Amino acid sequence: MRTETADMPDFSPRQNEVLEQALRLLVEGGEKALTTSGLARAASCSKESLYKWFGDREGLLAAMIAHQAAKVRTFERSGERLSAELLREHLELFARDLLEVLSGDVSLALNRLAIGQSGPGAGPNGSKLGKLLVEHGRRQIDRRAMALIDAGKRVGLLRFDNADAAYHTLYGLIVSDLHVRMLLGEPGLKDTARQAERAIDAFLSLYRTEKQPLEVSRTSAAR
Repeated sequence: MRTETADMPDFSPRQNEVLEQALRLLVEGGEKALTTSGLARAASCSKESLYKWFGDREGLLAAMIAHQAAKVRTFERSGERLSAELLREHLELFARDLLEVLSGDVSLALNRLAIGQSGPGAGPNGSKLGKLLVEHGRRQIDRRAMALIDAGKRVGLLRFDNADAAYHTLYGLIVSDLHVRMLLGEPGLKDTARQAERAIDAFLSLYRTEKQPLEVSRTSAAR
């Protein structure tokens, strides 16, 4: 399925390759391994290209986080009217992607690094990486997912008074305390698809309208 959103980062295929190498270096060697020279060697590009594409180190980190967040797909803007079946399909896609990204080595490495930078010696501004994770990671994912549930409400498939509260219910049903447990070293889920399905079942049972019959939606999505 082709997914597009207005706020997804517009990186070229080559830039995406470089960002994947940057994320690999971070996972394998920590923050110290993520140098301009090291990345240029690993990605077979020049340091000048890195500065041109991403700017300084903070710009590179922001791009890495945005690249990672873009792996969580949400809403297809194809002009097709959102049906009950499509809404459930998009919600389950979002849930599966979110679980897979959060439980991956990259997300865990980024979050552990940000937490490590937020200790007593971090200063009044706290962790710059933590702020980048919120702005270029979590908030971008939040905006795209809220656009989806807002679209569901507009066509009469979902009902809620507060979109922010409805979205945070959705997020909590999907993630629960899994991410915290994994940050503490516990293994991840063996079946993210099943967890996603259960979470969307629970969300739709809370917020669906009569236009969104739970059993029909689940059956259609399983085809």
